[in-house]
Amino acid sequence: MIKEEKNMLKPDYAVHPGITLREKLEELNIFPKEFAIRIGKPIKTISNVLNGKCSITPEMAIQFEKVLHIPASFWISKQSSYNEFIAREKERDKLNIDIPWSKNFPYSMLAKLGYVKSVRNLKERAKELLSFFNISTSEAWKNIYFNQEVPVFFRISLKNRKNPYAISALLRMGEIEASKLNAQSFNRKKLKDIIIELKEIMRSETSDYLKKIQECCLKVGVKVVYTVNLPKTSINGVVRWIDDNPVIQLTDKYKRYDIFWFSLFHELGHVILHGNKKNIFLENIEDIEDKNEEERGADRFAANYLLDEREFNQILDKISSLPPGGKNEEAIIEIIEDFAEKFKTHKSIIAGRILHCKEELYALGFLQKSIKKVDFAEIIGACDERKSA
Repeated sequence: MIKEEKNMLKPDYAVHPGITLREKLEELNIFPKEFAIRIGKPIKTISNVLNGKCSITPEMAIQFEKVLHIPASFWISKQSSYNEFIAREKERDKLNIDIPWSKNFPYSMLAKLGYVKSVRNLKERAKELLSFFNISTSEAWKNIYFNQEVPVFFRISLKNRKNPYAISALLRMGEIEASKLNAQSFNRKKLKDIIIELKEIMRSETSDYLKKIQECCLKVGVKVVYTVNLPKTSINGVVRWIDDNPVIQLTDKYKRYDIFWFSLFHELGHVILHGNKKNIFLENIEDIEDKNEEERGADRFAANYLLDEREFNQILDKISSLPPGGKNEEAIIEIIEDFAEKFKTHKSIIAGRILHCKEELYALGFLQKSIKKVDFAEIIGACDERKSA
């Protein structure tokens, strides 16, 4: 998140050290020409320093120290501060170029989440976004997210995607959250072994299940991070490698327990089945129905672990066997709960699967209401606490 610079006074003006030198010479009644002779420099050089046209070099500062008995570090520091101020002023002028770029991002939401400061000045907003992405110009953002000029950092172009700016911000949020986690070395075999443990976490649905998922996956070298969904994005899961660890980023896009867990297992499927460091998978970017074989494979992986086809058909058969007068909400919910226990899954998984496959049979939507909700609002609260700390 934002790192505040404490106890650092940054004035909005700067005085060239030549002005300070002029005041000191007047105080000592030393004329510029005499001073030039005493330090062995041309009068023109000293004149340029006094008029702010020339910098005080470290070598000159040492000569000043001998004549004026003021430490060389004083003059060097004065000159350095002045040079930095001038450079920053020039940089602020350059920010005008980045303002149109900065307007494409959901800045208010990023500020609410604590990733950038809440400012209204357009130049300051552009500056905050550049810092957020760890870049110095908007052109660098384009080279990373459009032109793939830093392939080790980012391996997919967003150039032809809808809302690439918001998507890039969401991805950057994931990188920031992943950097806060310490994971063991990645072990694919051990990852397969913890699937049952993850299902138990899903079934128990304790209030700290998000933390438990993280802890469980960190043991086998997988970082799982949660980011609040940003406006104009339609991503519910991302998986990629950052350094030597796979990172699974989940959002609360649909705020449904079944979709959350399916997304997690889908991404785990990518890691286990297609987990090489060159891959990055962004799920549901544009609601594309035609999935490639890798996506279908990850879908099958998730479905088989959460509720396989055979189990699902048993549930449908049981519901279909109910007499016409017995197909009420209570009876169907009871069947779902019984099978959730039998198949060691969660009732929301079953309800969601029925709605996904047989939505026309349940126009009343009561199954939708039975699905547990997922909301990462607590993350926003945690961010607000960090900002005010």
